[in-house]
Amino acid sequence: MNPNYPELFKRFENNPILTASMWPYPVHTVFNPGATLLKDGSTLLLCRLEDRRGLSQLGIVRSMNGLDDWSIDPTPFMTAEPEIHPSECWGIEDPRITYISELARFLISYVSYGEIGTAVSLASTQNFENYTKLGMVLKPNDKDAALFPRKIQNKWLMLHRPTEKDSSNIWISNSEDLIHWGNRKLVFGARNGSWWDAEKIGIATPPVETKEGWLIIYHGVKKNASGYLYRIGLALLDLEYPEKCIKRCNDWIFAPETEYERFGDVNDVVFPCGLTVLADKDTVHLYYGCADTSIGVAIGSIQSMLNWLRNQ
Repeated sequence: MNPNYPELFKRFENNPILTASMWPYPVHTVFNPGATLLKDGSTLLLCRLEDRRGLSQLGIVRSMNGLDDWSIDPTPFMTAEPEIHPSECWGIEDPRITYISELARFLISYVSYGEIGTAVSLASTQNFENYTKLGMVLKPNDKDAALFPRKIQNKWLMLHRPTEKDSSNIWISNSEDLIHWGNRKLVFGARNGSWWDAEKIGIATPPVETKEGWLIIYHGVKKNASGYLYRIGLALLDLEYPEKCIKRCNDWIFAPETEYERFGDVNDVVFPCGLTVLADKDTVHLYYGCADTSIGVAIGSIQSMLNWLRNQ
């Protein structure tokens, strides 16, 4: 870390926290986990598990402190069901978890991947013992979707990243029933030229509600001579009109630096899908995929992120 820049996220000293070798059944790589806190204060991660075919399913791990001593469920939690959901014929990927207190349920947005491309699907669970799939809710080519934790203007809202005509930007859509989504609006787009987020952008973790607005962590991609480089940035959306971006960072805040982030199945990737806010309402655990191979966690502060973003 360059000492001339602020360190908003500090890597856990024992990263990577989860690797394929720890699993009780065969998986090739583990990465891009969704995250949530349970009623007992423990952390649950819903990890993307890729096998040697190249297809993914989702598996659960748990920890009391969200850092170590992980317990891995003996079988996958959610698998692709192409006979019921054809959009999943090539696997299910990149889950993001939002607890909806009004419904007393966890909603999982994930990528269903099949012959028609990548699409956004939803599933619902009360206890992570079983689930109900709501099916594909946003048609291809779309991904990187995350739900807001409450209704706004009496509608459910979701951020997502459709790709159209070589543009990949962050949009917001709304719904009355979580199944039918529409009224899509652009929130903000990838920049041009040599910016760190010039090639494409996408939501990273579900939005975090603060007094100043919805705090957004997003990934940005830059294409260079050696390929694609994934980094992380921040934005702030209006509380009641979240299609309005109040503030967006200029600098990135987190990037591939360590060997486990720089080298793997896909080099130079840090890709968060999960975040938990601890009991002090400020400390954040950010869970991210490392080079599409393993999982790391970094520790940050909501107030520090807001203070930094304010001065960007």
